[in-house]
Amino acid sequence: MEKTINFLNHQGEKLSGTLHEPEISLDSGSTDTALILGHCFTCSRHTSILKDICKNIAAQGFSSLRFDFSGNGQSEGDFSQSSYTKHIKEMKQAVSFLRDLGIKRFCLGGHSMGAAIAVLTALQTENITGVCTLAGRLGSSDLSSVFTKEQLSQIQETGIMSFKSRGRSLSLSQEFFYDMQQYNLPGALKSLKIPLMVVHGDKDEIIPVQHAFQARELKHDLKLEIIPDADHMFMNQKHRALIADSISKWFMDIIQL
Repeated sequence: MEKTINFLNHQGEKLSGTLHEPEISLDSGSTDTALILGHCFTCSRHTSILKDICKNIAAQGFSSLRFDFSGNGQSEGDFSQSSYTKHIKEMKQAVSFLRDLGIKRFCLGGHSMGAAIAVLTALQTENITGVCTLAGRLGSSDLSSVFTKEQLSQIQETGIMSFKSRGRSLSLSQEFFYDMQQYNLPGALKSLKIPLMVVHGDKDEIIPVQHAFQARELKHDLKLEIIPDADHMFMNQKHRALIADSISKWFMDIIQL
């Protein structure tokens, strides 16, 4: 069962999400653990891979939530005001929203940028039992595969980067990059003491699969799944089905720990 929900971020902006609930009511006490997923840069909660994972988790009898960060999808906010710090706080608010529904433990996950947000949020939040990442830039903060040299030069020269993505004309200020650079993702992975699952396609054209291997070097006990021929968005339905099934099995395993 799916339903649209809304909750406020720390700035009072309304964030939109889709809550997937199992047929068994949360009030039955059947489960106290849920999965929360964040989307990729300039994307929304409606990307197919997030939908498929949440549906699979619900089929296993657990709740899951995918939501739009501010300035994206159906959420309020100005995209140009995006930052890692802001989105970390928003994922924390998603945890609080589910906690108010009676959920006590949480797995966090995300796709691409959302993967980084999930890892960083997990280090700052209580009762997180695991993290799963999809096509995440985890091994370094190199931006050369995301933005062109011209765009990176523009931000250095003018303080603002303008670009188009998914039919939208968008902009980011230098503050986004300053904020992002304060977070040490390799260090965060080393500090993560809970189970971590890393999923990456070996044909990822945005974030090379080497990031997944770098993550394993930093956290040797992670579960690594490389999807042959999969791209950054996991456009192939068979790939998504495989990933959704693998994450559901991993989820079921770690909640028993």
